[in-house]
Amino acid sequence: MKQSLFLLLIFTFSQYASAYDSQYDVIQVYSQDELNHLVNINQHLQRVKADDCQLVEDIKAHALKIKEPAYTYLWGDMLAWGVCVERDARLGMYYIKQSAKQGLLPAIEQLGRYYERGTLVEANKERAIIYYREAALQGFLNAQFNYVRMLIDGYGSPVDYEDAYRALFLSIIDNAKLKRKSRRLLSQLAEKMPENVVTRARKEVM
Repeated sequence: MKQSLFLLLIFTFSQYASAYDSQYDVIQVYSQDELNHLVNINQHLQRVKADDCQLVEDIKAHALKIKEPAYTYLWGDMLAWGVCVERDARLGMYYIKQSAKQGLLPAIEQLGRYYERGTLVEANKERAIIYYREAALQGFLNAQFNYVRMLIDGYGSPVDYEDAYRALFLSIIDNAKLKRKSRRLLSQLAEKMPENVVTRARKEVM
């Protein structure tokens, strides 16, 4: 009798769970590769909204307890802009900076943009170019574009031209529009450089 009752309860629960799952999509927490891709193409906040904010607690746990850089960045951006959580720009910037300290290149590049534009912080071009340089020389394309652009506009030092030129020149770019942008920026930067330095910058450093 007891065994039959137990089996009945198990069956009833499984039927309920199946009905629940069919009524609501169960959203799994993002894999590292998936989240890194979303961050790299700046679609991380849009994805959280598209998932109806169902993963807020999971994201928070991965950011605060496991301290995964991409999740730390995502949690910071959610706080900074009030996406699925109550907005707290100061705390959001803290976590974005933490992810930058962990070496997450999109976070480093975003800090460069924030300081260049005065977003959430006081504008500081000198600080912006430091962030851009750090991410650019580690191969992050958006930072390379911004770093070269700021050098063209007169920020930074001529000493940095060669490294900035080399980093962008040697980048693998499979998008035609971005390739045209790269060529335009490199051409403008080359105008500020001696010809022999441009030639040297086009050689891969071994």
